[in-house]
Amino acid sequence: MRQIDRRPFVFALVLYLLAWLLGFPIRAQSAPLKDLECTLILDAASGETLHRQGICDQRFSPASTFKVPLSLIGYDAGILIDAHTPSWDYKPEFKAVKRDQKTVDPTIWEKDSVLWFSREITRRLGSERFAGYVSKFDYGNTDVSGNAGKNDGLTRSWVNSSLKISPVEQVDFLRRLLARKLLVSDKAYSMTEAILPTFQAGGWTVQGKTGTTRLGDSGDKRSLGWFVGWANKDTRNIVFARLVIDTKRSDTPKGPQTRAIFLKELPNLINKSK
Repeated sequence: MRQIDRRPFVFALVLYLLAWLLGFPIRAQSAPLKDLECTLILDAASGETLHRQGICDQRFSPASTFKVPLSLIGYDAGILIDAHTPSWDYKPEFKAVKRDQKTVDPTIWEKDSVLWFSREITRRLGSERFAGYVSKFDYGNTDVSGNAGKNDGLTRSWVNSSLKISPVEQVDFLRRLLARKLLVSDKAYSMTEAILPTFQAGGWTVQGKTGTTRLGDSGDKRSLGWFVGWANKDTRNIVFARLVIDTKRSDTPKGPQTRAIFLKELPNLINKSK
């Protein structure tokens, strides 16, 4: 019987051990995570890009910015009635964070970004109608299936799950909303505009919605923050999307932080576009 030459195997083992001892990588590694940002501002009517900086065509979870299309859906479907109706009481089975354990109406829902209220809207819609609206809106990847095998699309698809949207798609959706091209009732448009939080920034009146989540599994809890919406000053009307993703986890809600920075920068960003 021919004897196997073991020298190549021994040599490979020695190289492996040397690499391990010296701290060299011994297997393929993914590229290191980098902070990701996008600031995108368009003229609401023409679609002209007034400012674009960063990576704006990559899709991520919409998180609570999904409350904008969900407001349209809720009013169009007759689940939401006006700015303060319905008013739903908190129930222990909602398992909400302490600050959301309260009675909530549509205005409070948008202002305080209350997740359980969103889930009550989608529960009343049912899976088929919910998916139908998201598809009709052509919102992001339109995938409201939720996490694989968990049957949670009605309650979790927009929260770091199957539904994803890019900043480019966010501003496209907002332009269609303002132009009333989303095939919902006039009331749905007017009430959504009425309950969306309003801010001031250097003479600009800004309406928008934040979104905050943490991406990845237990080993990768990157912080994601959105601020999307529209603004007007004199005769100028714009739509915008600001997205910030940090490589590290942050205990500070990223959405409100992203909003604060954007509002501070907005006047200068617009002036530069002239």
